Amino acid sequence: MTDQTTVDFLATVPLFGGLARAELGAFGELTRERTYPRGSVILFEDDPGDSLFVVRKGRVKVVLVGEDGREVILGVLGVGSHFGELALIDDRPRSAHVIAMEDSELLVLRREDFRRRVESSPAVAWSLLTELSRRLRRADDKIGGLVLLDVPGRIARLLLDLSEEAGAPLIEKSVTHQTIAQMIGASRETVSRAMKEFQDSGWINVERRRITLSDRAALERRAQVRM
Repeated sequence: MTDQTTVDFLATVPLFGGLARAELGAFGELTRERTYPRGSVILFEDDPGDSLFVVRKGRVKVVLVGEDGREVILGVLGVGSHFGELALIDDRPRSAHVIAMEDSELLVLRREDFRRRVESSPAVAWSLLTELSRRLRRADDKIGGLVLLDVPGRIARLLLDLSEEAGAPLIEKSVTHQTIAQMIGASRETVSRAMKEFQDSGWINVERRRITLSDRAALERRAQVRM
């Protein structure tokens, strides 16, 4: 029997959220749990792309590492997020490293098992296409922000995105200034100055590394491209 809590959890994951209970149960039977301590590498760039991963507990970061060792964070993924879905389609190696930011528990689904479910259920295929479309739109928005916005604008955009993902104006597990810098392509010092300006302006409140968006409208205005 599939663990009922696994089925309930899969129902909260965007990739599986639109599926019927029976389909969720079928996927639940195919998943395997793996745990990773903080700082451990879950995937290396160029590893074989043979599985989909869903974050059940903790947080992970998707990163590229330059030849000089500089780290660029492509994304921070929390509970309910998933990665490796492209490997389910194109059978190509991993395009980035994935590292546990804290002790994490992941559900793993092998490509062969996923493909069999897709072939037997058009609803699964449609759900995957919908999720990939969402990812592409967000990637387009992120690229546009990096190109057209200044550093404070990029930070405002990132805070709004994190709030949207949390579903609340309070970002419980906020990221450090260094992590923000690595996500938007800026220096930590520049990020710290901008965050202080946001606090002094009353746009955000930071307490014990938790960020509350106090003036969302102001942040949205700051996140707009200035011509």
